[in-house]
Amino acid sequence: MTSLTTWFDNYSGDHRNATNQLIHVWCVPAILWSVVAMLWSIPVPPTFGRPGLWAGLAIAAASIFYWQLSRRLEVGMLVVFVASGLLSEFLRLRFGAQVLLWIAVAVFVIAWIGQFIGHKIEGRKPSFLTDLSYLLIGPLWVLAKLYRKLGIPY
Repeated sequence: MTSLTTWFDNYSGDHRNATNQLIHVWCVPAILWSVVAMLWSIPVPPTFGRPGLWAGLAIAAASIFYWQLSRRLEVGMLVVFVASGLLSEFLRLRFGAQVLLWIAVAVFVIAWIGQFIGHKIEGRKPSFLTDLSYLLIGPLWVLAKLYRKLGIPY
């Protein structure tokens, strides 16, 4: 398995521009939440569980990947995932699954537009175009920036 250092070094190589990095700090978490919310919106047959099941399964799969790279970052990602789930459930209960889905789609589209603007400024293509695994590395990279700023080792 590729090491965390290698993932981050490669990802950082495509994200050197300060403006692009700032865009990513805002857009990557927005995209992550929107994916959780879209999965949260998918109906679950009552015999299989409750709303959020599909998001929970995706979160579990991502968590296994993150746990193998860094236990400390995985704990932080778990906090992010729980917050994303709580926000999604709140919006679903308040407005319904269909409105949650539309909000998530809007956030997803707007955040991706931001990402592509950042990469246009950067002059480099997004990392995930070379390896889809970078779609999972992006949120971890943003969280690692926060950890460094707070002086938390990972």
